[in-house]
Amino acid sequence: MNEQSASSEAKLHAMDYWQVLRNRYGVILLAFFLVFMTAAVITYILPKEYSGTVSLQINREVTDWKIFHDGSMPSGRAWTPPTFIDTEFKVITSKKTLYQVVDKLKLDEIWGITRAQAYDKVYANTDTREERGTDLITIEYYDTDAQLAANIANEVADSYRERRTTIETARSNNALDTLSKQLKDQADKVEEARLRMLDLAERYRIIDLAAMQNRASITGDPVTGVGTILMASMQDTYEAESAIAQIKMQIENLRGLEGTQMIPSAAMLDIQDPTLQGLWPTYQQYELTLQGLLDSGLGRKHPRVLETQGQLTKTKEMLDAAVKSVKKALETKLSMAQQAMELAKGIEENKKDVSMDERRKVAEYSEASKEYELQKNMLANMQAKFATEQVDLTMPKVPITVHEDAEVATRPAKPNVMLNLILGAVVGIAFGVGLAFFLEYLDTSVKTLEDVERYLQVPVLAVIPRDVGVLHKQSGLTPDAEAYRILRTNIEFNRKSADANSITVVSGGAGEGKSTTLVNLAYICAQGGYNTLMIDGDLRRPKLHTFFDINNSVGLTNYLTTELMLEDVILQTPVDNLYFMPSGILPADAAGILNSRRMSELIADVKNRFDLVLIDSPPILGVSDAAVLASEVDLTMVVIQHRKLPRSMLLRVKQCVENVGGNLLGVVLNNVDVRSDSQYQYYTSYYTYYSPTNTQTRTTRRKERSELEQASSAPAEPSAAPAQQSHDDEY
Repeated sequence: MNEQSASSEAKLHAMDYWQVLRNRYGVILLAFFLVFMTAAVITYILPKEYSGTVSLQINREVTDWKIFHDGSMPSGRAWTPPTFIDTEFKVITSKKTLYQVVDKLKLDEIWGITRAQAYDKVYANTDTREERGTDLITIEYYDTDAQLAANIANEVADSYRERRTTIETARSNNALDTLSKQLKDQADKVEEARLRMLDLAERYRIIDLAAMQNRASITGDPVTGVGTILMASMQDTYEAESAIAQIKMQIENLRGLEGTQMIPSAAMLDIQDPTLQGLWPTYQQYELTLQGLLDSGLGRKHPRVLETQGQLTKTKEMLDAAVKSVKKALETKLSMAQQAMELAKGIEENKKDVSMDERRKVAEYSEASKEYELQKNMLANMQAKFATEQVDLTMPKVPITVHEDAEVATRPAKPNVMLNLILGAVVGIAFGVGLAFFLEYLDTSVKTLEDVERYLQVPVLAVIPRDVGVLHKQSGLTPDAEAYRILRTNIEFNRKSADANSITVVSGGAGEGKSTTLVNLAYICAQGGYNTLMIDGDLRRPKLHTFFDINNSVGLTNYLTTELMLEDVILQTPVDNLYFMPSGILPADAAGILNSRRMSELIADVKNRFDLVLIDSPPILGVSDAAVLASEVDLTMVVIQHRKLPRSMLLRVKQCVENVGGNLLGVVLNNVDVRSDSQYQYYTSYYTYYSPTNTQTRTTRRKERSELEQASSAPAEPSAAPAQQSHDDEY
C-alpha cells in the first residue's frame, strides 16, 4: 500500500512539473528566443579570427642523469615524469618563449603597442592541447589576420624548439660534469680501500693471501693455522667424550648380571666381538631344539635329549668366557678413551687464546680486502657507464619534431557559429525552464481547487473554462452552459433553505469575470424554470445592461432616491423568466444609497416576488459598496479568476464578507485554461459529451460574437457597449 502511495505521489510530482512547463510555456519561449537571439547577435558582431595550427611531437628526455638511481626513479632513458607534457605546455607559453616570438616578428611594431602588451596578446591568443594517447601536441594561435596567425604559430614552435635545445644542451653538460665528479670520487674510494688492505697485511704479517682469501670466500669465514689445530683438538675431544659415554653405558648394563642373564645382555649391547656374535645364535638354536624334543614327548633321559643338553652346556660355557673377555676389553678401551680426551683438552686450552687473536686479525684483513674488491668493481662499472653517457650526451639532440606547419587559413575558426547557436539554444531553454519554475515559486495566486478550499475554507461551486461566451446570445446547445448548470446545482445544495434566494456576486478585483458569470448563471436558472431577477448593484462601472443592449438611464438608483414603483425599474429580457433591473443614473455616494432602509425593503420585496435574485456588485476590495450588499442579501458568491490574485487578497475578500455579517456561499473559479491545467479536465469533461453536430466550435462562436459586435457597433447610449466587448473587459 505504501509503495503504491509513493508511486502515485511521484507520478503526481512529475505531472506538476509538466504542468508548470505548460502553464509557463510563453515565458520559456520568450527566454529561449531572447537568449538565442543574444547568442546570434554576439556571434555576428564578434570579430572573425583565423587559426594558425602547428602539430609537433615532443621527444621525451630524462630531466637529470646519475650513475646511481634511487628506488623512486627507474634507471634508463625511457622514463619521464607524469607531469612532463603539462610542464612543456608551460614552457611553450612562458615569457622567455613568447618574448622571443615578439622580438623575431616585431609584433610590438606591427600592432603599435609595447613589448609587454604584445606578449600579453600573444599569450592570450595561444592555445596548446595534447592529442590523447600520443606524444603529439597542437599549438594554435588566433588572429584576425590569417597570414599573421600562421606566422606566429610557426614562430612559437621554432622558439620552443630553440629553448628546448638550449635546455637540453645545458642539461647534458651538467650531467657530464656530475658523472665526472662521481667517477673521481669513486677512484679515490678505491685507492683508499687498497691502501688500507696493504697496511693490514703488512702490520699483521699475513702470508698466503690468495689461498686464505679463496678459503674464506668458500666458507664465508676467515681460516687460520692455529684455528685449524684448535678445531681438530676440539673434534678429538668431542669424539673421545662420545666413546667414553658409550663404553660406560655398556659397562653399566653388564655390571650386576650373573650367569645366564649376562649372556643375552652382552649380545644385545652392540659389542663388536666375533666370538660372542657367533655363539649367541648357536646357543639360542640349541635351546629351541631341546625344547622341541621335550615337547615331542621324549624324556629327560632320552639319548637325543641328553646329546642336545650337552651341546647347550658347552656353548654356554664358551659364552660365559666370551662375556668375561668383553668386560675386560671394555675396561681397557675406557681407559684409553679417557687418556685421549685429556690430551685433546690440553691442546685446546693451549691454542684457544692464540687462535682468537689470529682470527680477529685475519677477519679484519678479509673485510678490508672485500671492501677493496667491491670499490674496484664499482669503479669499473662507472667507467663503462661514463663512456657510454659521454658519447650519448654529446650527440646532437632533436627535442621536437614538427609534423605539420601552420598554413594560412581560408575560413575563420572563431566564432564557432554552430556551436554558439547550439549553446544559446540549450542555455535559453535551461534559463527559460528555470525562470518558469522561479516564477511559479513566486506566484502565490490560486492555481488549484485545493488552494481555494485550503486557504478560504469554502467549497468551489464551479469551474468556468476560458473563452466562455454570453450564453443567451449563442444558438443551439453549447458545452459552455454545462459549467453554469453545475453552478446552479451546487447553489441549490449548498444554500440552507429555499428562502435564502438573494445572492450577490463579488470579486476581489476588477476584470475577474463577475458580471459575465452572473448573466450566464441567471440565464441558466431562467432556462431551468426559475423566475430570476438580475440587479446591477455596481453603481461605479455598471456592465449588465450592455449584455442585453438595454438603456441604463432608469434603474436601481432612481428607485432608491425617488418614489418610483418597482414595476417601473424592472425590465423583461428576451429570455423567458429572466428580468433585469439596471443601475440607473450613477450617484455621487453609491455606498450611502445602498446602505439605506429603502434598499433593505427592495431586497425583501424582490425576494418574495422572484425565485432567485442575483445582484452584481463592484470589487469588494476597492470600494465599500460590495460589503454593504453582502450584509443585505442572504448569500454571497465570490468569483475568482484563475492565476490572478494572490492568496492573501482572497483571504481579505473572505474577511470583508464575514466582517459585515455576510454568509459566504462558495467560490466560482473562473477563466481556467483547461488545456494548460490538465487537472481541471476532470471538472470540465462535459465537453466530450457534446457531439459536433449539436455544438458549435470555438471558431464558429467567435465568428458569431464578431457579427454581434458589428451589429451593435452603434448603441443607443455611450455606456451601452457591445456584449462581447463587455465580456472581454471582464477578463
